Amino acid sequence: MTTALKGNTTEAAVLKALAERDFAVLVPFGEGHPYDLVVHLAGTSFVRVQCKTGRVKKGCVVFNSNSTDHGRGAGNYLGLADLFGVYCPARDAVYLVPVRDVPTSIPHLRIEATRNNQESGIRYAADYEVDALTVEELCELLLRVADWSEETGVSAA
Repeated sequence: MTTALKGNTTEAAVLKALAERDFAVLVPFGEGHPYDLVVHLAGTSFVRVQCKTGRVKKGCVVFNSNSTDHGRGAGNYLGLADLFGVYCPARDAVYLVPVRDVPTSIPHLRIEATRNNQESGIRYAADYEVDALTVEELCELLLRVADWSEETGVSAA
């Protein structure tokens, strides 16, 4: 599968997960934006979604939360996107992860218990999985992300 096809498949999966739950999802025109989708919430709130493909590795769904600016090196999405929409083909699952929760590097969303029973600092995939959340919980998540973006002055609106 080419990189472009993998990206298109991921965007389509995230779009489908949001649209099936009656969220208004906008697709930006053209390329080069630091987000792939925009969710319009009630009123004037918008949430920018950067789509990423996840893979299963050592009991976790992992994805790259860095951006690349074609030659200038890795950057992060703080202030550029509000939410990562992560599609993991191996699990056929979509996760919505606030950018502020995982601003840099390779985030891990745990799908299996840790071998040493560690609980502190663990991000469980189920806490972010669209199918594990009610529509009300998804609305609360999106509104929290939108409020945080507006408070910090990095809103897409």
